[in-house]
Amino acid sequence: MRLAVIGAGAVGRSVVELAGEYGHEVVAVADSSSAVVADGTGGTGGPGSDGRAGVDPDAVAARKAERGIVGDDDPADALAADYDILVEATPTTLGDAEPGFSHVTTALERDRHAVLANKGPVAERFGDLRAAVDDSDGEIRFEATVGGAIPAVSTVEDIEPGHVTAVRGVLNGTANFILTRMAAEGLDYDHVLAEAQDLGVAEADPSFDVDGTDAALKCVILANVLSFGAVDDPTDAREFTLEDADVSGIRDVPGSALRLAAEDGRTVRLIGEATGEAVRVAPRLVPENGTLAVSGTQNIVQIETSHAGRLNISGRGAGGPETASAVLGDVGRLE
Repeated sequence: MRLAVIGAGAVGRSVVELAGEYGHEVVAVADSSSAVVADGTGGTGGPGSDGRAGVDPDAVAARKAERGIVGDDDPADALAADYDILVEATPTTLGDAEPGFSHVTTALERDRHAVLANKGPVAERFGDLRAAVDDSDGEIRFEATVGGAIPAVSTVEDIEPGHVTAVRGVLNGTANFILTRMAAEGLDYDHVLAEAQDLGVAEADPSFDVDGTDAALKCVILANVLSFGAVDDPTDAREFTLEDADVSGIRDVPGSALRLAAEDGRTVRLIGEATGEAVRVAPRLVPENGTLAVSGTQNIVQIETSHAGRLNISGRGAGGPETASAVLGDVGRLE
């Protein structure tokens, strides 16, 4: 498949780097200010070092590192290139979910497929996306928006959303790292946050992670999958956005709470839960040796089913190569 990758952060660069291993070629790459488009697909880029017709992944990475751009073309040229699937890997934005939403709908208007790593359009404008899909010969996939390498969305779809009663789990590695360290070392939040920032596990502004927003967006996406997947007529589905989520973060979790929990054989994790009727994210007490008590930056998804009981899937919920593997898995599903 021929891919156009919009977004040149860790995920976008990893998709460009790994696409060849999955049998695909990248014919266009864009960041916010530049693009490179392979010859024959609407631009000036040349073949890769392996002789394939697509753009050269090494050249893209080198230009981005040295010059801060991916190429000398305009970003609009990448959207207009001759591709089969658009990979939307720009940063998540809330509200109108732009520019990611417009990138995806542009692809759908051309009857192309789109695969999203960007949570914004799926969490904030799911109904609009589904309407755009209905008017197109293209499809969308968005496995990478929920659990990085964890196949949460595809597993729910395989079971069929109508047979899934709830999905819950630990869906943010930064928050989980902080809570794990607080419990293990008896430290307070501020101390461990500073440590996480020094290690690069937490951003300089950690609000998106520690306030529960990131986990809530993932749960909103799962709630939409459950809601829309359980009905024959989309007009009967309830559409969720971030505003519908009940969210509490971990800033106010005291170290003393974790110490008291440990005395009772329990610990605290930031748990998100999605059903077809509600989304909740909050710190919760869980058994210290229980399934939900994953440590460090690990994530876990629990799927409650009508007939198969509880299914648990754990793994890396973030990271460039990890999330790129989910993107490329979706590409394979669209072949």
